[in-house]
Amino acid sequence: MTKMLLLALGLTFAGTAAHAQATKPAKATAKPAGPQIEFSEVKYDFGTIKQGDIVDHVFKFKNTGTQPLVISNIGVSCGCTTPSWTKEPVQPGKTGTISAKFNSAGKMGMQTKVLTIDSNSAGGSTTVSLVGEVKEAATASAK
Repeated sequence: MTKMLLLALGLTFAGTAAHAQATKPAKATAKPAGPQIEFSEVKYDFGTIKQGDIVDHVFKFKNTGTQPLVISNIGVSCGCTTPSWTKEPVQPGKTGTISAKFNSAGKMGMQTKVLTIDSNSAGGSTTVSLVGEVKEAATASAK
């Protein structure tokens, strides 16, 4: 009888503990320590353009971390793409921009231009890209 009573008490306690664990509220996700870069978009599709056109696009980002974010350099996959960016430190919760200018002179077909952003972000280097198609001037204007 004592064994039955202990078994019943043990099962009651285990059930109560399991229920208490299941009903605990989820902990809020903490901000990453240090700066953290987060883009509103990482790929811009410029569609179809004619050869010689220039595409200029601005990528917007936010520092979702806890310390100022500094972009030290932006590498490009081709000399036909020129980046410019927010040079001053971006404070936590604030936004900055990266402008990418793609000159399609001498280019044909599908294009993917990658910009590699080097910063002090906790996530390390990150990339954004421009994608689209370049057609001959006569072909693109005939559409």
